[in-house]
Amino acid sequence: MHSITVEPCTFALFGALGDLALRKLFPALYQLDGAQLLHEDTRIIALAREPGSEQQHLAFIATELRRYVDAKDLDEAVVERFLARLTYLHVDFLKADDYVALAEQAGSAQQVIAYFATPAAVYGAICENLAKVGLSENTRVVLEKPIGSDLESSRKVNDAVAQFFPENRTYRIDHYLGKETVQNLIALRFANSLFETQWNQNYISHVEITVAEKVGIEGRWGYFDKAGQLRDMIQNHLLQLLCLIAMDPPADLSADSIRDEKVKVLRALAPISPEGLTTQVVRGQYIAGHSEGKAVPGYLEEPNSNTQSDTETFVALRADIRNWRWAGVPFYLRTGKRMPQKLSQIVIHFKEPSHYIFAPEQRLQISNKLIIRLQPDEGISLRVMTKEQGLDKGMQLRSGPLQLNFSDTWRSARIPDAYERLLLEVMNGNQNLFVRKDEIEAAWTWCDQLIAGWKKSGDAPKPYAAGSWGPMSSIALITRDGRSWYGDI
Repeated sequence: MHSITVEPCTFALFGALGDLALRKLFPALYQLDGAQLLHEDTRIIALAREPGSEQQHLAFIATELRRYVDAKDLDEAVVERFLARLTYLHVDFLKADDYVALAEQAGSAQQVIAYFATPAAVYGAICENLAKVGLSENTRVVLEKPIGSDLESSRKVNDAVAQFFPENRTYRIDHYLGKETVQNLIALRFANSLFETQWNQNYISHVEITVAEKVGIEGRWGYFDKAGQLRDMIQNHLLQLLCLIAMDPPADLSADSIRDEKVKVLRALAPISPEGLTTQVVRGQYIAGHSEGKAVPGYLEEPNSNTQSDTETFVALRADIRNWRWAGVPFYLRTGKRMPQKLSQIVIHFKEPSHYIFAPEQRLQISNKLIIRLQPDEGISLRVMTKEQGLDKGMQLRSGPLQLNFSDTWRSARIPDAYERLLLEVMNGNQNLFVRKDEIEAAWTWCDQLIAGWKKSGDAPKPYAAGSWGPMSSIALITRDGRSWYGDI
């Protein structure tokens, strides 16, 4: 069992009855409790706008906890200990008077962590009201994405928070940064000379980043139709992965050293010209099709849909980084809903050997690939060329994996959910898995030029059948450069 590594805290969860809190945050806190990574004096205050008795709401949270925690991980002794930490407060986030009870429960002795599982529009009001009741000096605030819908709106949100909480007590969540495999990117690159000496334009041909979802909107129409796939996925998750792949070695593992290098990558992204919008970027919107053998509706046929919507549910693009390390190396990013499978992976394609001595018909195989899987099964695979076995095979080549599958390699160890790691890091006051304000602004600056270009051109998203890998033009985007998306079937 782990020893306790964090100080006691009061964890104030705003939006405690919402989907994120019930599905991810309470289960993550429960798992930390089960691993003995919550101090015995740590308390959790669930805050939400819903009226009703405390007992009623705590019973509901308990029911949902048992629903979302895997049965094999449920330990009734831990459940009871965890639930004993909880209290519920009915709070109107916009009324300062409603925060008095929170201040009384939090007191002044413990570190307070205020987690905002709410719309970003109320972040500023929550921060102001925390300050009014004396909860700004000893509090860390955790902000969920999306933070704004463009550069201007993100600055407004961040500036409103910064009036009361400095950068060193502001934690912007991108849950991808808490995934085990993403953490391993740092170790893989900078602890292995095998890779770091090859990690540049001399040895790497191109990079793919794919984040595919099988699901459609799932009742999130009101949010998603205003955002779209570029804002929802590219601006944060995929650009963060790109930064970790492309950044130069940081001076050390401190939060600012790592984030300094990520910002350099974002600022080096080449703008995409109006002409490039037709050759380097593809927008798509799913139409009716099939998923897991069942007919599913198109985006415009979803419940409560706007049948005239031109919001994209798919984006594929080519990004180029203007620096010495990556000159001439394209990064192909692709993300969409209603795709054939749930898949998040990064594929590093290494260049072919300069001198080729094998049979000409096998030349297309000669390309080492490093495949980093984030989901569904986290792991790392290096595809290398070897000789086929057998007396009759001659020097026939085959591509095979040198593979590390986390769940197979460490069978006795449970892979923690990303939110578990991120919540623990907040409690420890460690910011290197969180996004700094200038990172947010640099990412929005790059994405805003795409949004503006789409708006000016008036081009509608291209249709693709649900259950497919996106519009045909997304295949043309990469084949135009003599390449193909890895693993598409």
